[in-house]
Formats: sequence, structure tokens, C-alpha cells
Amino acid sequence: MIPAYNEGENIVGVLRGIHSRVRARPLEVLVVHDFEADTTVPVVRRLQAEMPEVTLLHNQLGRGVLNALKAGLSAAGAAHVVVMMADASDDPAEVDRMLARALEGADLVAAARYMRGGRQVGGPLVKRLLSRGAGLSLHWLGGVATHDPTNNFKLYSRRLLDAVTIESKAGFELALELTVKADRLGMRIDEMPTTWRDRTAGASRFRMRQWIPHYLRWYGYGLRTRLSRRRGA
Repeated sequence: MIPAYNEGENIVGVLRGIHSRVRARPLEVLVVHDFEADTTVPVVRRLQAEMPEVTLLHNQLGRGVLNALKAGLSAAGAAHVVVMMADASDDPAEVDRMLARALEGADLVAAARYMRGGRQVGGPLVKRLLSRGAGLSLHWLGGVATHDPTNNFKLYSRRLLDAVTIESKAGFELALELTVKADRLGMRIDEMPTTWRDRTAGASRFRMRQWIPHYLRWYGYGLRTRLSRRRGA
């Protein structure tokens, strides 16, 4: 599932990469857009002739990436849903390995930049430092079983998605919320190294100052889960 906002031709490489490098079948690729005038829409429609697995989904929950993510997760009917970005930051070659972990019993598989073998190429320095610090501290202090809970490149099982109520309010905090809730529910979380690359075309929709308070909410939730476990031991 790919939320997209005015990506235009940028999404061509992403969809071609999924089409050629993801071997899992059956496969549905949901491209979620907010409005019909989005520049992504005509490009995707052009590609559907050669990529029948690609579907356009109009987000009717309200504009914004969070609503696009919620609309896509709700519409996806598969037992496993992978969220990827439309800016080519995520490597589609990782999807089959993520699915293999899920078929072995994981309810959430995180593509992790901050574990051994993973890395991050480009992006604003402050954002990188905050993301790394939050991820590693939640892993080591909160016991969350991934070094990279904030990365949105993740696989979710339908069991997990059906078990939680999404409470996120803004932006990309959804990945962190689902990770700490899976941890609290005792569901299996696996991770695998990935290389994340900052976009080379178009503009990022990430709003760091606006969204940090929302991230902090789920960061605190993750730490409290560890404390509650210790008290119950």
C-alpha cells in the first residue's frame, strides 16, 4: 500500500520496481490518493495496462497522509499488508523477505535502518538524529523488538490490524503507534536491515515540528509498556 501526493512520474520507478522485484503472488498494489487532480493519478492509470496488480484508491477519509494510510489499511483485504512510500526511499526487493518472516509467525515486520546491516542515506540531519535516538532508546529501554519503530516501511498482519484501534492524529506517527501496540499485545515483531534513501525528486510532506508531539505520545506509551510489565512481574 502506497500513499501518494502529487508524485507524478516519480512513482513510475516505484511501481516498476515492485512489479519486477516482488515475487509474492497473488499481489495487489494499492496507490492511495486524496483527490482526482493529483498528478499521480494519470500516471498510475497509464501503467495499469501493463501492471494489472496496481489499483487506485481514492482516500475519502479526508486529505493528509494519515487518512491515506488509514484508508489503505482498511481497504486492503490481504492477510499481510506492506506499507511503502511513493518517493523511492524503500527497496521493493525487501518485500518478499518481509513476507517470509510473516509466514513464519511475525505479526509485524520492520524494515530497520538502525540495526546492524541497515543504513540511512540522506535526509535532514535533525530528523535523522531524532528518529535514530527514539528508535534505539525504545529498543534498549522500552524493550520494543525493533531498532526502528518510526520507519513506515513495515509489514502488518491482518490479525494485528483487526486487533487495534488506530488513534493517531497526524502524519506518519501511525507506524510507531502500531509498533508499540503490537508490543503491548505480545504479538511477534521481527526486523530486517534495510537501506533508506532520501527522495531525489519532489518535495517531502514530512512536518517535523508539527508532528513531534504526536510521536512523543507513542514513545511514552512504549516506555510505559515496559514499566507495567516490570510491576506485574
